Amino acid sequence: MCGIAGYVGKRRVAPLLVDSLKRLEYRGYDSCGIATLDGGKVWIKKDMGKIDDVDGKMDLKNLPGNIGFGHTRWATHGKVSKRNSHPQTDCKDRIAVIHNGIIENFSELKKRLKRKGHRFRSETDTEVIAHLIEDNLRSGLDLEEAVRKSMNSLKGRSAIIVAERGFPGLIAARTGSPLILGVGRDEYFIASDVPAFLNHTRKVMYLDDGEMVVVEGEPRFRNLTDGKGIEKRVITIDWDAKQAEKGEHEHYMIKEILEQKETIMKAINQDEREIRRVANEINKAFGVFLTGCGTAGKVCQTGEYVFSNVANKHVNYVVSSEFPNYRNFLTKKTLLITVSQSGETADVLEAVKAAKEKGVKVISLVNVKGSTLDRVSDITFLIKAGPEKAVASTKATTAQLAILYLLAYACAGKLNEGKKLLLETASKINDMLNPRYEEYIKKLAKKICREKNVYIIGKALNYPMALEGAIKIMEVSYIHAQGFAGGELKHGPIALIEKGSPCIVLTANDGMNNIIGNAMEVRARGGFIIGVGPKRNEVFDYWLKTPDVGLASPIVNIIPVQLLAYHLGVLRGCDIDQPRNLAKSVTVE
Repeated sequence: MCGIAGYVGKRRVAPLLVDSLKRLEYRGYDSCGIATLDGGKVWIKKDMGKIDDVDGKMDLKNLPGNIGFGHTRWATHGKVSKRNSHPQTDCKDRIAVIHNGIIENFSELKKRLKRKGHRFRSETDTEVIAHLIEDNLRSGLDLEEAVRKSMNSLKGRSAIIVAERGFPGLIAARTGSPLILGVGRDEYFIASDVPAFLNHTRKVMYLDDGEMVVVEGEPRFRNLTDGKGIEKRVITIDWDAKQAEKGEHEHYMIKEILEQKETIMKAINQDEREIRRVANEINKAFGVFLTGCGTAGKVCQTGEYVFSNVANKHVNYVVSSEFPNYRNFLTKKTLLITVSQSGETADVLEAVKAAKEKGVKVISLVNVKGSTLDRVSDITFLIKAGPEKAVASTKATTAQLAILYLLAYACAGKLNEGKKLLLETASKINDMLNPRYEEYIKKLAKKICREKNVYIIGKALNYPMALEGAIKIMEVSYIHAQGFAGGELKHGPIALIEKGSPCIVLTANDGMNNIIGNAMEVRARGGFIIGVGPKRNEVFDYWLKTPDVGLASPIVNIIPVQLLAYHLGVLRGCDIDQPRNLAKSVTVE
């Protein structure tokens, strides 16, 4: 989940790296560091803290040279400290390495290297890589072969960039974690995600699992297993740099919430022939699974309800980390639909791996063209939300929901009806998201921002959105929040209700949402009822109106909760775009 960025070219590298790391900070922000090559030396500066803080303290931009790399850390092995920051080096500071991922066998490797006399200075698994390369160099291998052999010794998911004193370039390799080469004019960028270099080039070459690239002059791609050369094609990304900037907004999160005026419309602009083809695959499959993690998992759970109510079709939702346990149900007639913003989520990729081993066809909804999930899927629908940089997902969520609705309606032979519903929904969201509406939600946030607990209830299609709303409030404001099916409150959780306890009630005019009775049960015990939906009810102490869109209510009902979570976080002084302990792309298991 760490962010890694490298550069080989003619420009001064340090300022470029600082800028790239700022653009990758959503991937990790415990600590950061930079290494550059110049004058036969490896220059390193690193420390705990965010990029701006460390740069202000250590003047990262003044490191010399035009070759180098940088890293933002999301800690796994070893506490957050300066010595555990990346880059990590070998015994003689000849080799520098940055790394994203987890080395599962690092303890075994570390013990072996210590017996050979290697001295370790950190608690990280990453440092093992630098010493492995050093050890292989001692045996007479050149740097390329030393890196290749070292990577083949590692177990787990990893992406690395390596620099050596005196070597006029960089070497990068991946086994599971994402890595991309950006192609400029006589210059090359290496990064874990496209936004790192999007303001310099939109031309990319993707490393697949088990591949390495030597960036010394023209890039040379090789297979890690046998060392054979690999031909790569250049792909042009259709994002532009402005999409990845905050613009006039204080935070990425609010920018991305407001962009839902347009992103849902973009999401449903899909090839209708492809939608119908996939609907046919779903209808003829013997067992259909939906899988995702976190917020994407709640989208899948909503999809289970949507397919049931729209297409009279049973699909199974399984959270990705648990999906391999279902492998005994999988056959060549099974279909797996995966949902992921980044297309690099480790648990999702493991689910796909388990499915592929059984011959299952994989269809994916993903936001990043060329991502690992995009490349390993049989069919991909790009959700077209543009870069989403806030850790808390918002616009990607509703775009993913929209495509699942399209597929469900197509399965029922009602694609045009579904598309009409979603177009109307997008139009009504455009009307809803106005400054007055946001101000009204901000007023509510002021009322409840000092509460320790918030409860959210929903029924039918809105039950998964109650769970998602709780995720949003927790990750952005650090208020403990829980989502429940409305009918489950009386089976235990209602014991938590005290006088003034905020309870958000998601309602809809869809013929299934008889949740008002549950809201009354909470109010009778002193709860403060916040209604979300198209109709005011006397049980509501505060009402957040949403458009009446029938079965599409989950798409509109989650948006005011996103706004509430945002303003709660602002009022509580939280780090909105980079919440503590979290990272955007969860590329470790």
